[in-house]
Amino acid sequence: MTALGVAGLGASRLAGERAAEDAVYVGTYTHDGQSKGIYLLKMTRGTGALRIVGLVAETVEPSFLTISPNGRFVYSVNETTEFENKPSGAVSAFARDRATGNLTFLNRVPSGGGAPCYITLDRAGKFVLVANYVGGSVAVFPILKDGKIGDASSFLQHVGNGPDPDRQSSPHAHCIMPDPANRFILAADLGIDRILVYRFDARAGKLSATPANEAVMAPGAGPRHLAFHPSGRIVYVVNELDSTVSTLRYDAATGGLSILQTVPSLRERMTGRNAPADVHVHASGRFLYMSNRGVDNIAVFAIDKRTSMLQPLQFEPTGGNWPRNFAIDPSGRFLFVANERSSTIVTHRIDARTGRLTATGQTLELPSPVCLRFALR
Repeated sequence: MTALGVAGLGASRLAGERAAEDAVYVGTYTHDGQSKGIYLLKMTRGTGALRIVGLVAETVEPSFLTISPNGRFVYSVNETTEFENKPSGAVSAFARDRATGNLTFLNRVPSGGGAPCYITLDRAGKFVLVANYVGGSVAVFPILKDGKIGDASSFLQHVGNGPDPDRQSSPHAHCIMPDPANRFILAADLGIDRILVYRFDARAGKLSATPANEAVMAPGAGPRHLAFHPSGRIVYVVNELDSTVSTLRYDAATGGLSILQTVPSLRERMTGRNAPADVHVHASGRFLYMSNRGVDNIAVFAIDKRTSMLQPLQFEPTGGNWPRNFAIDPSGRFLFVANERSSTIVTHRIDARTGRLTATGQTLELPSPVCLRFALR
């Protein structure tokens, strides 16, 4: 909309338009010099149209973000391999102005391992959970009363390797996630082909290993990201190295995992490189979506209501290059893909009945987008 068009709107109408928007924060890679940090977008409800508000936090390599349940704070990894002259990445805290969306830097602490690549919160919103990729470790940090990050309350180093000499010579923690009851923490490690399960002390922020509960994936699978089904009884795992997605049964009482099914993430074999990245289950529990970097599509699967098994439905082009993270909007009607190498964010509409995707034709240009997060408050 032009400046003249905005000026011609009545104040109440303009306020109504802005009130019908949701805030979307974008984590990026900054090493190429094009991006400067974390950006803010606004999404128009009903149409899924995005507009850029601007850079809201200048910070290094904020490749993954998470937002506090009350909407007051944003937390980011800084995916570096050195911090304060030590082999570590970092984790940053920002205060969020809910009226403007602007971020104010609070503090930054070492992540405990190189290249932290995933960050989330426990279910109570009291602890930050981080996976260090190069470090092959996971860490827990308390959130202080002012929103700052405290010193690590728990740190666990993964050990082992896998059959791929290029990607699995050592552990590579790639995802960390609490279960719905906040009793156990799951961590996917690409380097050792395991989904590790930790018992979680939600008062002290301590993790304790439960080796008997972990899932051992196929050799060379490279588990990357996880997603719980809304039922809480099923976990889906995207495997980056062999281009598959697995269905796992989850025992909420014990934290135990067992593999039920593994299916290809591709329509057919390809000769070049493909690297699945992200996975999300629709809030309806009926569909699963995952991103394929290489063939550059979103693979859509139907979820069987009785067995939770996956059946391929669609392989929808992302309209860009190297789709990394993607997000489904709060209404469940739109899916937004962060195409890292083409520096674009592309909007797709979700058919509520079939789960299939249709590109809306809306493409937003933004440098090196790799993570999208909706602020729900």
